[in-house]
Amino acid sequence: MLEIPYIIEILSPRRSPEANIDQLLERFVERFHLIMDAGCALSIPDNPMGQLRLGALESFELKGLSFNPERVMMNLNTFHAKDELDALLQKAADCGLKYILVIRGDGGPDLPRLDPKSIGGSHNITTTMDLLRYINSEFADTFVTGAAFNPYKAMPFELDRARQKMEAGAQFIVTQPVIGRNEHVDSLGSICENVIVEAWMSTNIDLFYKSVGKERIEQAEHYDPLHNLSELHEAYPHCCLYLSMLSFKQDWRKLLPRLAH
Repeated sequence: MLEIPYIIEILSPRRSPEANIDQLLERFVERFHLIMDAGCALSIPDNPMGQLRLGALESFELKGLSFNPERVMMNLNTFHAKDELDALLQKAADCGLKYILVIRGDGGPDLPRLDPKSIGGSHNITTTMDLLRYINSEFADTFVTGAAFNPYKAMPFELDRARQKMEAGAQFIVTQPVIGRNEHVDSLGSICENVIVEAWMSTNIDLFYKSVGKERIEQAEHYDPLHNLSELHEAYPHCCLYLSMLSFKQDWRKLLPRLAH
């Protein structure tokens, strides 16, 4: 997967009494095939921003989708009961899933917190490092696990956390959305050989701020996603790019230069 030019984020259907699950699943399937046909990989968030959604493997199973393990990344956060977590990991192992992006995640009233002691943690809350250690211990040599990095948090604290995540078994790191060349992402390269740089492909800056946990970022004013993508290509030519909020209604070959090669 790390050799693929783009990883495209795709949301699974919401769990909601008002939602037309069948229609949403059909849209999910269409987007799945668009990504596969473009030669890209896909990433499926785990209940992003605390919103209840179908799981990645659940969505595949409901629609009978088979997948190439080198082109699918399942996200997994710390808001699962222990038995649910174990069932998800076992199911992932059984169906040949390879890549898991481990994040602490966003909680919500309908999401249980994973008991840290149940997976060997020693803090009051389960950390990303706890979950990484647990997965890499209980499912040794089964998955390639990764972690997240937020270049907008205080340094060197966040870089130290990245080191701890690597020590806990992470083999790759996905950044939060980056605007142009970022000195902290540059520093991350000395910690991890496999850095995946995220590009925000929407003009919805309010949602961008919410995603990265900031009220305002000077570089985001008058944001142009395509200009930023071009800058990231130039700044990080050897990094795989993670595309969030990419429109599925546009011709990607006109937007994504690496698809032309």
